[in-house]
Amino acid sequence: MLAIRLDKEIEEDLDLLARTRGSNRSALVREAILQYLEDNEDLDLLKQAQSQTRGSKSLKQLRRDLGLDS
Repeated sequence: MLAIRLDKEIEEDLDLLARTRGSNRSALVREAILQYLEDNEDLDLLKQAQSQTRGSKSLKQLRRDLGLDS
C-alpha cells in the first residue's frame, strides 16, 4: 500500500477525470505510475543501445560522407 499527499487542485482534477472515465482516483494513479515506469524503461533501453553503438557519426559528418554537402 502507498499513501501520498496531493494538492487539493490535483485531487479535484483526478476526481473530474475519474468521473469522466467511470473510474476512481486509485485506478488513475495506478495507470499513471505504470505509464511512468514503462516510459523510464524505454529510456533505459535507449541509453543502453546508445552506449553499445559503435562508429556513430554526427549528422554533419554523415551528410559529408554521403556527398550531400559540398
